Amino acid sequence: MREMLTGGPLDVLTGDYLAELTMLILGRDRLKNPSGGYARTFLGQLEECLGLAHERGVRIVANAGGLNPAGLADAVRQLADRLGIPVRVAHVEGDDLTAGHPRSLAAHAYLGGAGIAACLREGADIVVTGRVTDAALVTGPAVAHFGWAPDAYDRLAGAVVAGHVLECGTQATGGNYAFFTDHDPARLRHPGFPLAELHEDGTSVITKHDGTGGLVDIGTVTAQLLYETSGARYAGPDVTARLDSVRLTQEAPDRVRISGVRGEAPPPTLKVGLNRLGGYRNEVAFVLTGLDIEAKAALVRDQMEAALDAAKSRPAEVRWDLARTDHPDASTEETASALLRLVVRDRDQDAVGRTLSGAAIELALASYPGFHVIAPPGKGSPYGVFEDVYVPQGAVEHVAVLHDGRRVPVAPATDTLVLESAPEPVLPEPLPPGPTRRAPLGVVAGARSGDKGGNANVGVWVRSDDAWRWLVHQLTADRFQNLITESCHLKVVRHTLPNLRALNFVVEGILGEGVASQHRFDPQAKALGEWLRSRHLDIPEALL
Repeated sequence: MREMLTGGPLDVLTGDYLAELTMLILGRDRLKNPSGGYARTFLGQLEECLGLAHERGVRIVANAGGLNPAGLADAVRQLADRLGIPVRVAHVEGDDLTAGHPRSLAAHAYLGGAGIAACLREGADIVVTGRVTDAALVTGPAVAHFGWAPDAYDRLAGAVVAGHVLECGTQATGGNYAFFTDHDPARLRHPGFPLAELHEDGTSVITKHDGTGGLVDIGTVTAQLLYETSGARYAGPDVTARLDSVRLTQEAPDRVRISGVRGEAPPPTLKVGLNRLGGYRNEVAFVLTGLDIEAKAALVRDQMEAALDAAKSRPAEVRWDLARTDHPDASTEETASALLRLVVRDRDQDAVGRTLSGAAIELALASYPGFHVIAPPGKGSPYGVFEDVYVPQGAVEHVAVLHDGRRVPVAPATDTLVLESAPEPVLPEPLPPGPTRRAPLGVVAGARSGDKGGNANVGVWVRSDDAWRWLVHQLTADRFQNLITESCHLKVVRHTLPNLRALNFVVEGILGEGVASQHRFDPQAKALGEWLRSRHLDIPEALL
């Protein structure tokens, strides 16, 4: 927050605090303290920076309210009074539907930016919200500033795209970037945060403060556009943005213009995220060193399975994974070792606590040579699961609570359009036949992946028209499943975005019940794209 306020001019500073997993964490926080349920880090940042924002006339919009936006708004007022800084604080509410979903720890509808816009139009300096879409933090200020009508769909869609680029901070300025090795490491050591210059016609320029680290180019913006999206229609409560219409232009160093974005009426329903506790999980990682790795793994696995079978309560789910991180004739003990990971889950904490820890520790002197574990298993920790459902837009009481206490109802969208898949675009001609070489896909293609509930998406893009002609014909959904073997028994849907020279793959169910509930080595699929880039294909030599 301080970097953004001191680095250059700003009109509005936005902050996205709410991942799906965060809502679960805040739900558990609220169980312990009913007055909690919001992101306390936001208050810490404000204590340092509220004076700066007030001096510079910068408004702040953040969804840090989480499960308790009214409570956070009160806390901000108390902080401002203590600091002696006169600010007008408003909040948005109506997203909390937990009462209607009693089995959930938290159930919240994803609201749009209209409530934020109402607060800003009435003079709020700080607006805190609960669960809104990530892009709403940008569409709200844009609507308040430009006065766009609810059916200004192209303009709203442009703001949604800009908001999606900004939502994950430095992922748009070189953070987590597939082609990071193309740049000076010193430049990427401390990337500056992105900002968007919004225009009345819905176009925008993505840039960053002068003198900050990182970079903004078509690749970094493309990567973030593909992050946690799926098809050409990117639906939200304000508008459905057509990602297949987006055009990116490198206007100048660290300046990428977004134009051409078309929008359509939003769907008639709102997404509701349901978070609940799924049970308890525990794990132990056995270290297997040196020779006979497979035999050592088989021995301890047989011993543990027998102990779990003999226990009073065997865990409902038992998963084994052997990671062959060992190297032959290794120069260090660590590089001579493999890891055998055992993960158990059950609704009963005792079934994953004492049952597992007792069985593992009792084998310490009775199993494979060199027996040890990375850390002894504990009592078992709770894990959450995520589900999304949909309700009519009119079923949610969206309210802007102004700084003076007035409550302004926010009307739902009157014109809506049922969401359908966009038609498949016409593909370019494939590259003519020529010599190929076996090489990693990542030599020519970038990727970024992430989670949406139990699904994962992997966005893949290339940087030239010839590479696109090759990629779009070679990387089919079937080929993806052959390369990402975990997906071979799952449904994989491919979406094509020619303007971005990109493909977006959605792998359904690979993350189980979502919110990091899975026992995958990478429970939120953040590195799934990098695994894909490491797989080898026959690539035309002309592209290498």
